[in-house]
Amino acid sequence: MNATTYLEGVKKQFHYYKSLGEKTMDQLSDESLFWQYNEESNSIATIVKHLWGNMKSRWTNFLTSDGEKEWRARDAEFENDIQTKEELLTKWNEGWQCLFEALDSINDTNFDQPIYIRNIEHSITEAINRQLAHYPYHIGQIVFLGKMICDQDWESLSIARGKSKAYNEKRFAQPKHKAHYTDKLMKDKDATNS
Repeated sequence: MNATTYLEGVKKQFHYYKSLGEKTMDQLSDESLFWQYNEESNSIATIVKHLWGNMKSRWTNFLTSDGEKEWRARDAEFENDIQTKEELLTKWNEGWQCLFEALDSINDTNFDQPIYIRNIEHSITEAINRQLAHYPYHIGQIVFLGKMICDQDWESLSIARGKSKAYNEKRFAQPKHKAHYTDKLMKDKDATNS
């Protein structure tokens, strides 16, 4: 696999997980974004703030500076001080924009250069894969909280319960073909948002 193919695939995966977080937040009232199960639990707003802080640190000057920036205040990311949904979505979008701009800066001429996170050398693929594991971990928390909050009103973000057989029949009715597994999912999202 070459750099271009790898990067196209990871961009699609990041977009997919971003969409899962957004589809969850779209189902919630503004105040629900700040709900905590208990004092030790994070609200969706706190998780978004942590993702924002991590993304800004890891992806700012991705190719030229350590991914753990001196200006990052990681512990403060877990203080639930976001006040509005608008502020939450601003941080959410700032973080993702920083990530996608960094990914767009990678090409065949710099793909083999080392990346450092807390002074530990990573290949570019290791650095990206590290975050591709980290962000879905937290997106899963956002989705889980959304399901708890919505309860019976939750709209499934994947194959709905009891619909696996019909979904598989539809998929296997098509001939074998080359595609990224998120292509259909993102097209469905775009169709519902237009």
